[in-house]
Amino acid sequence: MNTTTTLRTVLDQWKAGVDAHEPEAVAKVFTDDAIFQGLHPYSIGPAGVAEYYASQPLGMKVDYDILETRQLSDDLALGYLKAAFSFVDRPTLELFLGIIARGNGNDARIAHYQVSKLP
Repeated sequence: MNTTTTLRTVLDQWKAGVDAHEPEAVAKVFTDDAIFQGLHPYSIGPAGVAEYYASQPLGMKVDYDILETRQLSDDLALGYLKAAFSFVDRPTLELFLGIIARGNGNDARIAHYQVSKLP
């Protein structure tokens, strides 16, 4: 399986959990030792991811475009993407994400997630 396919597989699972406002489903997409940096202080592991997404407003959805990929090793894929988080009561927030996925295909999980907000 190629890098883009692996990233898209894991990101589609992430998106489905975000769109359904299911923080535990989102957290399952992350490794046990994942470094997660959203727009709040960072956390390690799925519990912090679930807590972060549980605090997000109902109705929030995300769409993403993969901008760049790199195959770091047989089971590590780097992705740089643009993500648009839409809300029912405020403007869409466009952010950039850097992720590292560990594994391949349906077994891939996010091991590193870092948000950046560019002007």
